[in-house]
Amino acid sequence: MSDTAASDDGAAAVDAEEVRHVADLARVRLADDEVDEFAAQFGDILEYFEALDEVPETEREEELVNVMRPDEIEEGLSQEEALANAEETEDGFFVGPKVS
Repeated sequence: MSDTAASDDGAAAVDAEEVRHVADLARVRLADDEVDEFAAQFGDILEYFEALDEVPETEREEELVNVMRPDEIEEGLSQEEALANAEETEDGFFVGPKVS
């Protein structure tokens, strides 16, 4: 791809100054030939985004369907049963590692 591919067909051009600015923000060092290459690539990316403007909007919204099963109440464990296999408990609660 040529260095001027983005500007040959009238697409939004990205100049070297903008590429260097983005590289500075990303803390990336670019050689001069890389700056030219990225300028062309950024131009191509912007072309793709401009193409999205040509996609028609849909008028119809899809009907939403709940795919979850209904909640069913079931018998649970007692506190003693829940704590039975715990390595460590205190006052009827699980004891876990301290988090700073």
